[in-house]
Amino acid sequence: MTWNLPNLLTVFRLLCAPGVALVFLILPRPAADWAALILFVAASLTDYVDGYLARKWDQMSKFGAMLDPIADKAMVVTAIAVLTMLHGVNALIVLPAALILLRETFVSGLREYLGDTAGTLKVTKLAKWKTTAQMVAIAVLFAYGATAAAPLFTLGLAIFWIAAILTAMTGWDYLSKAMPYLKEHDDA
Repeated sequence: MTWNLPNLLTVFRLLCAPGVALVFLILPRPAADWAALILFVAASLTDYVDGYLARKWDQMSKFGAMLDPIADKAMVVTAIAVLTMLHGVNALIVLPAALILLRETFVSGLREYLGDTAGTLKVTKLAKWKTTAQMVAIAVLFAYGATAAAPLFTLGLAIFWIAAILTAMTGWDYLSKAMPYLKEHDDA
C-alpha cells in the first residue's frame, strides 16, 4: 500500500462517509445540515482531485484503484440514508434512492463476481456524470436542510431524479457488457 496524497485524499473521503451521518447525532439542526454539507462537498471534491493528482504525478496505485469506488459508494450510500431519514417516507426521495442503492449494490456485486474479467466494466463517461449528478443532488439537498430555501429542495429533487435515471442507464450498460461472462455454456 502506497501512502501518497491521492490515496490520502481517498481515505479522507472514505472517513467522511460516517461523519456525514454522525453530525446529525452530535449537532442540532441546522448546524448538523451545515456540517454534513461541508463534509460532503469537501469529500466529493477529493473524488476529482485524487484521480487528477494520481494521473498527473504518476502515482496511480492498486490501493487507490480499489479504494476509490468504495469511498464514492460509501459517501453516496451514507448520504442517501441520512437524507431518507431526514425526509421520512417521501416517495420523491425514497424511489430514486432505492434505484440508486439497487444499482450501486448490483454493479459492485457484478464486479466482484467477474473478478479478473471485471475490466469489461471499466468506468464510462456516463458513469462519471452519474456520480457527479448524485453528489450535486445530495449537496443541494443538504443545502436545503441548512437554509430551508424551498427552491433548493425542488432543484435537489430534480437533480436526484436525473441521477437516478443516469444510475439506471449505467447499471443496464454494465449488465449488458457483463452478459457474455454470465451465460451458462453447455459442455456436452
